[in-house]
Amino acid sequence: MIVIKEYSIDEKHNWDNFCDTSKTPLFMFNRDFMEYHKDRFFDNSLMFYYNDDLIALLPANKIDNMLLSHGGLTYGGFIVAHTMKQHIMNDCFAALQVYLKEHSLECLRYKAIPHIYHIQPAEEYLYALYRNDANIIKIEPATIVNLEAPLKMPKGRKAQIGRAKREGVEIQETCDFETFIELENTVLAERHGVQAVHTAAELQLLNSYFPHNIKLFAAYYANEMIAGVLVFEYQTVVHTQYMAASEKAREIGALDLIVSSIIEKYKSQKKYLDFGISSEQNGAILNEGLIAQKEGFGGRTNVYITWEMCCKCDC
Repeated sequence: MIVIKEYSIDEKHNWDNFCDTSKTPLFMFNRDFMEYHKDRFFDNSLMFYYNDDLIALLPANKIDNMLLSHGGLTYGGFIVAHTMKQHIMNDCFAALQVYLKEHSLECLRYKAIPHIYHIQPAEEYLYALYRNDANIIKIEPATIVNLEAPLKMPKGRKAQIGRAKREGVEIQETCDFETFIELENTVLAERHGVQAVHTAAELQLLNSYFPHNIKLFAAYYANEMIAGVLVFEYQTVVHTQYMAASEKAREIGALDLIVSSIIEKYKSQKKYLDFGISSEQNGAILNEGLIAQKEGFGGRTNVYITWEMCCKCDC
């Protein structure tokens, strides 16, 4: 029998320990990460118990009559124990249907964790979503480099990397988040009229919590930061959270050199480099220039999928 409990601060240790030992041990599901922006989201995370043992977590927040897993994270589907089996997940969804009904929630919006982040097969949720008549409402193309068998870069990309080296560009790991976010916001404002989701202060805070997982690699030219890549490091994947380059950096290939250096650094440590998505308007429009840039590093497409499941409980 499945019992659902709503997360409370008293469960922080149990939550974090479960995440660390799950089939998807991603640090961004740690409560210290989830709660740095807790003022922006009404947390409604759930803990699932099977025969009194914690078997799954669902990081989630509530918006009006919808449960969203999770609005403050890139994805946030079920985090499951290594003992999770398909019939248990089916029971978790049955219990979740009852929970939605009892709390007057009309639907669950579910941003699935991409399979490259699984350290063991963990797609029990897919069959359960199908069994509950869930629909795919969004597919976004993410560009992934297979670090164990990378594709060759085109000659143009190699030429830019070579130019950056000849120009004397130096790549350093740094904690100068303030300069980087200023650069990132300048680029985002010029190209898209937006600002970065994170502030420099937030990145500094998160880096203090997770110094081994959040790292900034910057390109310096004449002692000035002209490009940077902020990465989130997971057990099998390194993810580029932000990439920024000034006009000078684009001219002399500084960003290309950073990414090349990251690939070289992690190719013997991780399985994949995830550049993230290259689409707009919920996946309806492909940013062809952006995805071409990422594919130029030997990346190819995996997808981020968002589902919606309506409450159909007859209880």
